[in-house]
Amino acid sequence: MSWEPVIGLEIHVQLKTQTKMFCSCELSFGDPPNTHTCPVCLGLPGSLPVANEAAIRFGLKIGLGLGCELAPRSIFHRKNYFYPDLPKGYQISQYDEPLCRGGRLGDVRIHRVHLEDDAAKLVHVGASGRIHGADSSVVDFNRGGTPLVEIVTEPDIRSAERAREWLILLRETMRQLEVSDVNMEEGSLRCDANVSVRRAGESELGTKTELKNMNSFRFVERGIKAEVARQVALLEAGQPVVQETLHFDPQSGSLTSLRSKEEAHDYRYFPEPDLVPVAVTPEMVEAVRAELPELPAERAARYETELALSADSARALAFRPELGRYFEAVLERADGAPAQTVANWVAGELATRLGDADPAQSKVAPDALARLVAMVGEKAVTAGAARQVLDRLVADGGDPAAIVEAEGLGAVGGGDELAGAVRAAIEANPDAAEKVRGGKAQAIGPIIGHVMRETRGAADAGEVTRLVREQLGV
Repeated sequence: MSWEPVIGLEIHVQLKTQTKMFCSCELSFGDPPNTHTCPVCLGLPGSLPVANEAAIRFGLKIGLGLGCELAPRSIFHRKNYFYPDLPKGYQISQYDEPLCRGGRLGDVRIHRVHLEDDAAKLVHVGASGRIHGADSSVVDFNRGGTPLVEIVTEPDIRSAERAREWLILLRETMRQLEVSDVNMEEGSLRCDANVSVRRAGESELGTKTELKNMNSFRFVERGIKAEVARQVALLEAGQPVVQETLHFDPQSGSLTSLRSKEEAHDYRYFPEPDLVPVAVTPEMVEAVRAELPELPAERAARYETELALSADSARALAFRPELGRYFEAVLERADGAPAQTVANWVAGELATRLGDADPAQSKVAPDALARLVAMVGEKAVTAGAARQVLDRLVADGGDPAAIVEAEGLGAVGGGDELAGAVRAAIEANPDAAEKVRGGKAQAIGPIIGHVMRETRGAADAGEVTRLVREQLGV
């Protein structure tokens, strides 16, 4: 029997507020170490936290965007543990009364969304950068106290590839909600994965392990694959999987145990005595709801239902809003061309040529691409020749009809010229012609290819095939 991975994700999103979660220190990235600190975020005696209103509003916005149930009342807790980057000796988080519960993004259910503050940043200095002549670890407290939202999913993901794809959707959702920069390289989006395996068809969950702080989508996928393989190997050898926290090294591909997995009671949660409960009013909810844009999952569903796009095309356009806006602009000008055809040219042909660039900033105007799509539909130009035209549009811009005329790329659909090209192709490929006459239909390829090369892709492939068969008598 095969094994089935069961994966849940815990994602930390740094909120792009102007100040920290519980003090007025400015948020920063890349500034000199320990230049944005105060008694509150350093945990000095006698200092009192005050909750950041903008962070709470962003938390509500995320909850609404993910379809969560918003708590009318939530409270902060102290999550107690010791680590050098945690000056207070505890983290202010939420435990049994989080800001948001439930919800869904795509086919993955959300368990909870809660607010907390971030730890500081440990910097480990090795032999190449010794401090006072010895290997050392130093702490930068600039990050300490940064507002975080933690999004915890249900264990609904069944492959490493799907985990990566879902994270990309979540990042784009956060980006369009305008609550975070969601830059994994800068640490504003961090992901932990809870991984277990079970026999396919079983409903009981296996023992899970946690992969910590993976900082790229590719590393998330690779780390989960490595851990699934490790657990399967253990179980098939008759050995148990131990619940623990692991580190995945993307350089070596190895997994290292960090510590045994903590349970909630290990943190000795108790209500934060210095913060009042968060009371969410209907007015607050409606004000946040009015700010919600159309989010990627909603846009993809609309493209599928209203425009009959394939799921892959809908996601490709919806997950890149600039691509989706350009697609809709071309479709509006495309004189009734099928939406899927327009999507293929935008998300396939044009996006391949532009890479990550915004098509609206390219030299290919929506009007020009719409006219090119129409010319292909009218068989005024073949798809192959149209790709050559698109290359010219990307490089220089301009009018597709003028490029077709100047380059002689107009479709050759029939008449003596095409028939003559077919005869020449048959004469140039006698072996292929004989095989086609003998009943091997697939041997027609070299003959058609010869015609398409001679006409620079301007011949209609269907008409070429018909003429070849006609001249060969098959």
